[in-house]
Amino acid sequence: MLVINKNAVRAAYPRELQRILCIAEARRTRDWLSAWPMLAKQPTPLWSLPDTAQALGVAGVCAKDESKRSTLGSFKALGAPAALVRLVLRAHPAWDPKAVLLGAHAAALRGQVVISATDGNHGRALAAAAQGAGMRCVIVLHRQVSLERESAIAAFGAEIVRTQGNYDASVTHAAALAQAHGWQVVSDTSYAGYEDIPRDVMQGYGTLVDEVFEQGEAPFTHVVVQGGVGGLAAGVASYFWERQGTQRPTLIVAEPRQADCLLQSALSGQPAHATGTVDSVMAGLACGESSPLAWRFLQPSVDVFMTIEDDDAIDAMRRLARGSARDVPIESGESGAAGLAALRVLALSPAHRAQAGLDAHSRVLLINTEGATAPLVYRQLTGLDAREVRRRQADWLLAQGTVAR
Repeated sequence: MLVINKNAVRAAYPRELQRILCIAEARRTRDWLSAWPMLAKQPTPLWSLPDTAQALGVAGVCAKDESKRSTLGSFKALGAPAALVRLVLRAHPAWDPKAVLLGAHAAALRGQVVISATDGNHGRALAAAAQGAGMRCVIVLHRQVSLERESAIAAFGAEIVRTQGNYDASVTHAAALAQAHGWQVVSDTSYAGYEDIPRDVMQGYGTLVDEVFEQGEAPFTHVVVQGGVGGLAAGVASYFWERQGTQRPTLIVAEPRQADCLLQSALSGQPAHATGTVDSVMAGLACGESSPLAWRFLQPSVDVFMTIEDDDAIDAMRRLARGSARDVPIESGESGAAGLAALRVLALSPAHRAQAGLDAHSRVLLINTEGATAPLVYRQLTGLDAREVRRRQADWLLAQGTVAR
């Protein structure tokens, strides 16, 4: 399903939004996180995919590869750690931000507890950040989160709490536990009375767009970004909007058909719930309720909301893993491949292509939000071991005499 957003505007970035998310704070966050050993020291690759572009009838396709961001394997390594640092600084403004995740104040922070619900990647990033800072971390997982993802989170010392229901039920349970015990929720979704930390999470995501502008590609006409509760999309949209104003690219948000909360929000004109089961192979996007704070950014800036099928995402995972003569093989998880899946749905349908304004001159940015963060699932879906894909990538780069940009 595809919805053209009639509320999207081409205007200067509004001041009221700039006071919440802005490039200056994104860069400040990027600087603070630069000292954390868990993050790569260099920007993540921006891969050009000329064979994909040719097959889809556009001028260019590039993929920002967040699988390389950290050993955590996803873009979430930018969000939860950023929010944790800002949370600590609100109580201790004189502390060096770069020292927080290095454990410089572990003795003072030992009694503090952070908690969050997660589908996997956010919780893993929060657990790693809390371990670095010296704080206790509790992660709430719903029944559909695999044991593989649970183990990856617990490896960073987090205490795991299981709850019945879906992701939204786990968010509610985490909030109840925090209220009962005096813990601090560090979530990427907002709700009534809870916006500061989701804002800080979204601000962290500005890092990846800041890097895109440093990496020398010609301006993009279209950006396809994953949905979920809307935090990543809001962080990406706000940066492009502030940086390029009325010349911002066409922004497209993609989400699973079963978890269409953002598309339903576009139809209703306000934050809404998904109409499906929310049970998708795209685990990181299996969210039933949009974030009200993120929606404040998405409603006026996203031009197209669309849903994709699980099979579309699986096919895109396999295509990225295989690569081609001119396209580097890319390790992309179920949610990471959603951008390419959405672009293929748009580009290969004449009607959708026209609605999205795609043509032979279009230059499209995709964001590979995650690698094989659940290696067993990745192997089941692609028929490949993630290590084999990484080896193929290294061989491809060697044959091309190329390095990541």
